[in-house]
Amino acid sequence: MSRRSSTASSRERRRTRAAAPGATVLHLDCFSGIAGNMFLGALLDLGLSRRELETDLAGLSLPHRLVVRRVRRGALAARYVDVRVEGAGRKRAGGRAHVHGRSHRQIVAVLTKAKLAPAVRSRALAIFDALARAEARVHGIPLERVHFHEVGAVDAIVDVTGAAIGLERLGIARVTASPVALGGGSVETDHGRLPLPAPATLELLRGVPTVPAHVAWETVTPTGAAILRTIVDEFRALPAMTIEAIGHGAGNDREGPMPNVLRAVLGRTTGAGADRIVCLETHLDDLVPEHFDHLMEQLFEAGALDVSLQHLQMKKNRPGFGVRVLCRPSERLAVARRLFAHSTALGVRVSELDRLLLAREVRQVTTPYGRIAVKLAWDGEGGVKLSPEYDDCKRAARASGVALREVVRAAEAAARATL
Repeated sequence: MSRRSSTASSRERRRTRAAAPGATVLHLDCFSGIAGNMFLGALLDLGLSRRELETDLAGLSLPHRLVVRRVRRGALAARYVDVRVEGAGRKRAGGRAHVHGRSHRQIVAVLTKAKLAPAVRSRALAIFDALARAEARVHGIPLERVHFHEVGAVDAIVDVTGAAIGLERLGIARVTASPVALGGGSVETDHGRLPLPAPATLELLRGVPTVPAHVAWETVTPTGAAILRTIVDEFRALPAMTIEAIGHGAGNDREGPMPNVLRAVLGRTTGAGADRIVCLETHLDDLVPEHFDHLMEQLFEAGALDVSLQHLQMKKNRPGFGVRVLCRPSERLAVARRLFAHSTALGVRVSELDRLLLAREVRQVTTPYGRIAVKLAWDGEGGVKLSPEYDDCKRAARASGVALREVVRAAEAAARATL
């Protein structure tokens, strides 16, 4: 048997959202980290129109000038973006919070009043919200007390809004990213010297796979981390796609084992994708069966993609269960720890597998019984499979006093109407 908790279902909606066949997807190769201007430079190198970008940024009504240069970082040609603010120096602040300057509330007001497409405004606000909440947590202050240095505020607003504009202008339906390379050392801030990665950067990267960059400088700025936190649907290797463009966004010129560049790959999805997953298995003959419900919930919370139980006849002819858990390679340890902590397992077998999967998307549809989430999967031959979310349908059926099957039919019909 296999079952998901409502918490796990909502997480799965966010983390396995896949674009329909032919949709535009973006993969970020963060081998030298990411900053706001690196991301913006990569989008311009992919083909984002500078004229359209500057036209859209004018809606912010913030005095600034966008300087874009073609540079070399190591062996790679890349685009470097610099936001010039009148009367200010050229040192970028990376969106780092300071005691004095423009508050988070003021930045929200700027974005709210700006002449921007609704999707652009919504994404930019979400990125700044993530950034401000991280700063508030690491400094132990309320959200309303988070301030950004005046130059850094304009710098970060342009970077963040430009990122949102680029994603919208390029029609990107899904974003994936590699594990993020982190540098070490320290950095001077208005709060004194702090270790790298910066505290806010680490806060934003909670749950994100990282690798050491083996350099003594800042590879990931708080703004870059906030962009990743907000826009990336899945952290993984390059997904199956037809590659159409490759862009490079430059950071500052640094000595290191790799060019200080963010590589972005733009492409289109095919009918079926492929990835790697991990299978964890164990046999149990001494766990109370009614405790499996709690065990499943714990495994899903740890990142399991699926959990199944199978009846077994074990050694000494004892009845037992086989527990099989599927997860991403980056989450095998977290899932294994939950399996050890919440079951009687003494050992877990681990195997890594190739997985073929159809392009999927979760849509919220309106029915006479309320809003229902429906998973759509494209079979690559023009067909679409529909699967209304069980928990949503059950909740709506109880609230409306109708049969569950009526809610399911209504959700399927509403989903088909969106195709």
